[in-house]
Amino acid sequence: MAGHEHFDVVIVGSGFAGTILARALHRRGLKVLLVERGRHPRFAIGESTTPLANFALERLARDYELPDLHQLSTHGRWRRAQPQLRCGLKRGFTFLRHQHGKPYTWHADSRLMVAASPDDELADTHWLRSDVDHFLVQRAVAEGVDTRDRTELTRAVFTADGVELESRGADPSQRSKRQHFTADAVVDGSGAGGFLASVLDLEDRSDLIPIRSGLLFAHFEGVQPLEAVAELGPSPYPYERAAVHHLIDEGWMYALPFDHGVVSAGIVLNADAEGNAPKDPQRDPAAAWQQVIDRYPTLAAQFAPATAPAGVHYLPRIQHRWARAAGPRWFLLPHSYAFYDPMFSTGIGWSLLAVERLAALLAGEQGSAEAYGRLLAAEADQIERLIEAAYLAIPLFETFCAVTQLYFATVSFAEVQQRLELTAAEGPPAWSAFLGADGERAELFEAAREKLREGAARDPERFTRWVVEQIAPFNIAGLGDASRQNLYPVDFDALVDGAPRLGLSRSQLQALLPRLRGEV
Repeated sequence: MAGHEHFDVVIVGSGFAGTILARALHRRGLKVLLVERGRHPRFAIGESTTPLANFALERLARDYELPDLHQLSTHGRWRRAQPQLRCGLKRGFTFLRHQHGKPYTWHADSRLMVAASPDDELADTHWLRSDVDHFLVQRAVAEGVDTRDRTELTRAVFTADGVELESRGADPSQRSKRQHFTADAVVDGSGAGGFLASVLDLEDRSDLIPIRSGLLFAHFEGVQPLEAVAELGPSPYPYERAAVHHLIDEGWMYALPFDHGVVSAGIVLNADAEGNAPKDPQRDPAAAWQQVIDRYPTLAAQFAPATAPAGVHYLPRIQHRWARAAGPRWFLLPHSYAFYDPMFSTGIGWSLLAVERLAALLAGEQGSAEAYGRLLAAEADQIERLIEAAYLAIPLFETFCAVTQLYFATVSFAEVQQRLELTAAEGPPAWSAFLGADGERAELFEAAREKLREGAARDPERFTRWVVEQIAPFNIAGLGDASRQNLYPVDFDALVDGAPRLGLSRSQLQALLPRLRGEV
C-alpha cells in the first residue's frame, strides 16, 4: 500500500486508557493515530480509582511529562487544579449487608469499612468519565496527536511488514468516505466485542467464566443521604465518601456519590443468587430497578425522591473474556480483553498498568508482546478467582468480609511497596503482576475459591481464621482483627509493627512515614 499514510501505532477507542497511551507514545516521538467511533463528551461506565491506580497516574505523569495526570491522581490535587472536571471523594470501601424487607441496622455483622487514604487530600476519586475522557482527548489534540472521531475501522490485514487498515465515517452520511493507511501495530481499547476481536476472529471464552451477572445502572439526581434514612454507627470516614457496596439477596448494588450531587448507581444481578430476579429487565430497566429497590426499605427510602434524567439502562451480561490479549503487531487493553465485576474497583488501575506496559513496549524501551499477554491472562485469572469467591460468600456476611481481606491485604502491601519505592530490585511496578497474579497470591486466591466452592461459607469462623493465617506474612494494615468490628482506618501504628514484612526495621519505616502521609 505504497503512498498511503503510515503510523507507528493506531489506537482504537479514545477512552481514558487509549488516550493516555496515545499521548505517552506521542511524547516518545511516535506517530500515533487515535480512532474513535463516537464523539466526546459521552457516557461511559468505570468511575472509581484506588491508590494503585493513582500511583500509575503519577508514574505516567513523571515518565512522559504529562502533569495533568498528576493533578488527577488525588482528590485534593484534582479539585485545586481541575475544578471544572466533576469527580467524587472516595476515602475507601463501604460494604453494608441489607436484609429483605427490613430497614438497615448498623452493627459489626452488617457493615465493613476499609479506608484507602488517611485524609481527603490524598483520597481516591470517582471519575465522571464523560468529563475525564473528554478532557484527556482535548489534551491529546492540543499536543498534536492525530485524533479522528466519528470514524470506524472496517478492515485490518496483518502482514509480516505491518498492518493495512481501512476506515469509514461512522455517520450514515459519511459512510462513503473511506481512508486507507498502514501501521506497525494496533492497540484496541474500544471495549468488549471491539474491532480486533472481530477482525482476528478471537476465541470467545466468556462462557467459561463461572460467574454470570447483569447490570441495571443510571446516574441519579436527588438521592437522599444514607444518614437521613438510616441510623449509622461509628466509622473511620463518612459512610458515603467512598465506593458504597450494598449487599443484597439478588447480588449487590454500588453507589458512587459525586461532589456535584449526582450518584452513579448500579445493581449487579447475580444469575445464581437465591433472591428473586426482577421481571423483564431488558424490556423495562426502570421498573426492574424499582422492583429490586422496593425489597429493601432503606434503599427504597434513599432513592424515593431520586430521578434518572438519562434513564435506567440494562446490560444482560457484564462478564467477557477473549482467548488472547496480544499477538504479532496487535494488543488489547484490559477492558477490551476481559471484564468480570466492578466490586473491588480494579478496572482503572489494571488499565493504567497496561498503558504503562504498552507505552514502554511500543517505544522499544522494555517488555515484550509475550510478557504483556502472559501478564494480562494471569491477572484476568486472578480477578476471576477473587470475584467468584466474593459471590460465593455474599450470603454470609462474615464469610464475605473474610474474602475481602485477601484483596485488601494484597493491595495495601503493594501500595506501600510502590509508595516507598521498595520494588526497584524486582523491576518496574508496571511489570509486576496486578494483585500478585503470578506468584503465591494466585495460589492463595485459588485456595480460597476452592474452599468456598466446597462449602466453607457455611463455617464462617473457621474460614475467617484460615484467611487471617494466610495473609499474616503480608498483612500490614491490621486486617482480620476482631476487636476492630469491621472498621479499618489507615493505621500507621499497624504499619510500623509490620515493618519486617516489608524488609524494613521499625525505625526505617518510621522515617518513611511522611511519604505515606503525603508530607513529602
